[in-house]
Amino acid sequence: MTAARSMTLALSLSTLAGCATELPAAGVARGEVLYQNCSQCHGDDGYGSTLVHAPAIAGLPKWYLEAQLTNFQIGWRGAHADDVEGLKMRPMSRTIKSAADVMVVSEYVAGMPAKKSESTLHGDVAKGQAAYAVCSACHGVDGKGNEAMKAPPLTQAQDWYIVKQLGKFKGGVRGYEPKNAAAATMKDISGGIADEAAMRDLAAYIQTLPL
Repeated sequence: MTAARSMTLALSLSTLAGCATELPAAGVARGEVLYQNCSQCHGDDGYGSTLVHAPAIAGLPKWYLEAQLTNFQIGWRGAHADDVEGLKMRPMSRTIKSAADVMVVSEYVAGMPAKKSESTLHGDVAKGQAAYAVCSACHGVDGKGNEAMKAPPLTQAQDWYIVKQLGKFKGGVRGYEPKNAAAATMKDISGGIADEAAMRDLAAYIQTLPL
């Protein structure tokens, strides 16, 4: 292990212990150190891990990352008894102690290069394209997202993660908090998706959209 890596890990451990005095004062450098805790699941490159069901987050918009971290912290995500992954993420989100640190770690992750994920599921692209017409109203025809609609980009999302989240929305595991209007809207829309096969079709089409 290099000296630089050892220092980074030491700083990360101090964050977990609630001692932020050794962190850089502000900016991307602070965000990078804070991210070391996140990298345990999301990876050093932010491309996620199927083994721990952690999604790719590299290159997601800062506004979306901030919103989701905050949602986890306040219980709008990760508080449902059936949200296995969310229940793991919520305490991790709370290791970020301030709104300012939520902003800087989000800025760091947003600046990481995004990567197109590889397909892992089988679906009917043509059926998915037809069904995506509903999604495009918020996420855009190109899947690049829309901040005004609180709709994140989908083009770098793994197909398995898309299916997993659609299932959570449809089952009320996500979107159960009515104050979270964007998630509540997704809960309603996902209710119109017939079954997991239809979700796989959507994911297969989204996989065809360029990054």
